[in-house]
Amino acid sequence: MSKSDQSNIKRSNQRRLLNKFVDFPVNFLIKHGFTPNILSFCGFFCSIVVAVLLSMGGLHFPYPISWIVPFILFWAGAFDVFDGEVARRTENISKSGAFLDSNLDRISDAILVLGLIMGGYFNYIIGFIVLFLIIMISYIRARAENEGVEMKGVGFMERAERLIVLFFAFILEFWIFFLSNLFYGAPFTLFFPIFTLIFTGLLVLTLIQRLLFSFKSLRKIESLDKN
Repeated sequence: MSKSDQSNIKRSNQRRLLNKFVDFPVNFLIKHGFTPNILSFCGFFCSIVVAVLLSMGGLHFPYPISWIVPFILFWAGAFDVFDGEVARRTENISKSGAFLDSNLDRISDAILVLGLIMGGYFNYIIGFIVLFLIIMISYIRARAENEGVEMKGVGFMERAERLIVLFFAFILEFWIFFLSNLFYGAPFTLFFPIFTLIFTGLLVLTLIQRLLFSFKSLRKIESLDKN
């Protein structure tokens, strides 16, 4: 099975899964007049709030309010899905809207990484590397699609997957920190550094996947053009 077929299957599976969970909220948003651009800004605002809370040590908040950071991150990801679905179902897809959404996503990524740095979860070097990889993953897609290569679904860690991984990592970080402190009198602080290494490795893998897919696809396009 070719990489193109694999990416098509991935997009098809994602579409079926999305339709199961987003029908009601998307229909609700459409009924009440929410536009894709408004939803993009809602997701952007959620990312800012998450970053501010992370900079305040939000993953180690006391138990009664520990849910706040992953909860708001969940909605940041949800709005990132809703804006595209609302645009498709209302046939309100526009180049200006796609441009706005893409740029807000990149700013949101940068703000989240900055929040992790200021909160002490990333050091500055790791934060720079993670942000560089995220920007390059996005740039490769944009540059390849500009040359006529369909890139949606290519790579293990697209933005939706990154937010899902961070969502579960935030939950695990709190519970490991809280329970180890409760039962052993000292917090276990190695989970997030270990997660950071894994997360960075997955970003590198995605970067390589997109580079290889883009290069092979462009070679095919060049070959067809010559023929």
